[in-house]
Amino acid sequence: MPADLSMTNRRATARADIVLGEDWDRPHTSVETELKAARARRSLVSLNRSPLARKIILFNLLAMVVLVAGVMYLNPFRDSLVVQRESALAMEAQLVAEVLEAALPAEGPGDLAADGGRATAEVLAGLGLPDGVDVFIHAMSGGLIASTETVARSPARPVQGLAVRDQDTLLITDFLNMAWSSLSGILANGSAPAPQATAADLAQSLIAPASAGATVISQGGNLAGTLYAAATPVIGPDGPIGVVVVTTAAGEIDHLVRVEREEMLQMFVVALLVSMVLSLVLASTIAHPLADLAAAAELGRDKNARKMSPTRVRIPDLTGRPDEIGRLSGALRGMVGALYDRIDANEQFAADVSHEIKNPLASLRSAVGTMRVARTDDQRNRLLEVIEHDVQRLDRLVSDISNASRLDSELVKEEEEDFNLVRTLENLAQYHGQEAAQKGVDFVTDLPPDPIVISGLEGRLAQVFVNLLANAISFCEDGDAVRLWARRRDNRVLIVVEDTGPGIPEEALTKVFNRFYSERPVQQFGNHSGLGLAISKQIVEAHGGVIWAENIRPTAADATSDPLGARFVVGLPI
Repeated sequence: MPADLSMTNRRATARADIVLGEDWDRPHTSVETELKAARARRSLVSLNRSPLARKIILFNLLAMVVLVAGVMYLNPFRDSLVVQRESALAMEAQLVAEVLEAALPAEGPGDLAADGGRATAEVLAGLGLPDGVDVFIHAMSGGLIASTETVARSPARPVQGLAVRDQDTLLITDFLNMAWSSLSGILANGSAPAPQATAADLAQSLIAPASAGATVISQGGNLAGTLYAAATPVIGPDGPIGVVVVTTAAGEIDHLVRVEREEMLQMFVVALLVSMVLSLVLASTIAHPLADLAAAAELGRDKNARKMSPTRVRIPDLTGRPDEIGRLSGALRGMVGALYDRIDANEQFAADVSHEIKNPLASLRSAVGTMRVARTDDQRNRLLEVIEHDVQRLDRLVSDISNASRLDSELVKEEEEDFNLVRTLENLAQYHGQEAAQKGVDFVTDLPPDPIVISGLEGRLAQVFVNLLANAISFCEDGDAVRLWARRRDNRVLIVVEDTGPGIPEEALTKVFNRFYSERPVQQFGNHSGLGLAISKQIVEAHGGVIWAENIRPTAADATSDPLGARFVVGLPI
């Protein structure tokens, strides 16, 4: 089959300018021009008409979405951050409480509210607390003594070498939060909002739990976000004299979590875009070649395919691809090539049948026409013999043609089985040995003693050997010999039929397996249809074997010497 394959797209009949493959009956430059033009019109956007491409892209994106959603859902970042912040708040509350305890007078019961809490406020103002942290100091009775909301705090000392991430633009998370808020607002259906807690309220609620002497951690929330608090008692000489509550700014942890999610979502967006591009490229390398193969196959199916392309159906040559599409292209090209070979063979067979039948018909018509003017009984009897001979020849031709035409389908339908080839040859040798003896021909067999088991159609292969043995005997005369022998060679077996007849003319060695070709003596004219060897070759090749004919020479050095007989060799795989 030619290396270049092409055909017009059946969906573009009006334009007739889409060429598939690289095989065309026009100049090669014209093919390349049409191929480049057709592929230039094809882009990634055209994949939206391909269900296979849409599935590839959808599944890849779905896998990416599931992966990111699972990472965000299972990510322990928020919980770890909350635990760390609460631990830090507890330590800060305890440190503030220890500072206040150290500032108490050495003598006396100690009172944080003495002088209206001015001493406590001075201590609180001098702590230099970082931004985002509020401190509330309450008396045991619950009254507020001092807080950073009413006391001017000292600036915190700067820390060198501390890297602080500055992430103010949270486009993706802001959009998702807005979408979620809108959706939750619709689903809430006007329900009353949850009460909002302030830092002071949260601190007030921790006085009673902290009065027991332990550090207590709690959290609350308001519109600005979640806030966390830690409360611990201030111990005086006679027991707890107050409670210190340290709170974070509302939404501090939420902001850090949002920053982390924003970075993850940005990475997800980049991965999503890369996945989409790779999916488009992958889909184009799969969907486009498959579309070309499908269009080529569909073109040969159309009723008006011959109007669209007067040449044969051409399958694109993608066998250079080391994947399943390359294998599919090669398989389709092989199937189409075998189909056209079969069509050509059928056309040739029909022509040969017509030619072979015309010969006896012409002889019949001539004999019948001559019968009308024949004057003697002897002339009429000879004409009747000619007519009978031609009728028998026609009957033989029709029978052999019928068998040959059914051979392909029968070879496909019948199932192969393992059988002993030596036993089959022995049975055939016994029958044909009797036939040869009646003609005065010696029949010699040389078969191996061990069985040779092959897989195939025993009846069809027996038909081959029957034809070879019958031909060999028919070419022999009284005193000649026919020899049948077989040998095993590695993974093959050779079956040879030899005779000491006149041999085969050199010019006929390549023709004896052609349909209706017959190299017979004049006295045997019309007794054979010339299909026997052609059918034998077809059967042997269907079994993956080979068959050939050659002459037996007295010496290999003298190619011009008269042959000593003919030899037919059949090779079959084991």
